[in-house]
Amino acid sequence: MLSIAVCDDILLECTQLAKQIRHIAKKAGWEVLLREFYTGEELLKSTASFDILFLDIKMPGLDGMELARLLRHREETCLLIFVTAVSEYVFEAYDVEAFAYLVKPITEEQLQKVLARGIEKLRRISSEFLLVSSSHVVRKIPLHDIVYIEAMGRILKIRTLRDTIETYGQIGQMEKRLGDKNFFRCHKGYLIHLKYVDTFDKTQIHMETQDTVLLAKRRYDDFAKALLLYMKKEGGLV
Repeated sequence: MLSIAVCDDILLECTQLAKQIRHIAKKAGWEVLLREFYTGEELLKSTASFDILFLDIKMPGLDGMELARLLRHREETCLLIFVTAVSEYVFEAYDVEAFAYLVKPITEEQLQKVLARGIEKLRRISSEFLLVSSSHVVRKIPLHDIVYIEAMGRILKIRTLRDTIETYGQIGQMEKRLGDKNFFRCHKGYLIHLKYVDTFDKTQIHMETQDTVLLAKRRYDDFAKALLLYMKKEGGLV
């Protein structure tokens, strides 16, 4: 399910763009949840997280460019698409890592192409990064930075090379998401990245970061096999 927002102070244009997006999504078979905002302040106050944002630039009060700068701090992976009647801000758009810059009036063909490109990029991001909500902010965590994930009830602690990020979730769902990305469920409460295994015994795994995680006895053999396969694949064994 894609979460999309359209922000334009001209109600008719905002509604029309939203209608076009829904029409294109329906034809393409994309599931979308779309919200409309008529001021930058209204969008900024929203606690919702969006995959794609369509922003007008010239709006009273908080304009689209300043709004984009504020939102970029909150949602690093969100695709920003500017929709405006003028082309003079195109270079400023690069400063906020805009995904696209569309000049009104927009044809259905233009909109379909930019949406298709955006969805493809989001799919690539989701395969290389883990997107989690932490402290009301969406965080993009590179998979290669994750050392292990620990479950404490409904809270997941994601230990990275730099810090520990807490989010709500189920470790079983994380296992399904990361099982083919060199992660292994070594214990009911731990999902580890095989890349960072240093040493291990029958009950514990010592990671290269000096962290120690539990290893369930019944999973010892599967873990040893998984680690061996990983090392062969990565050239750690001849």
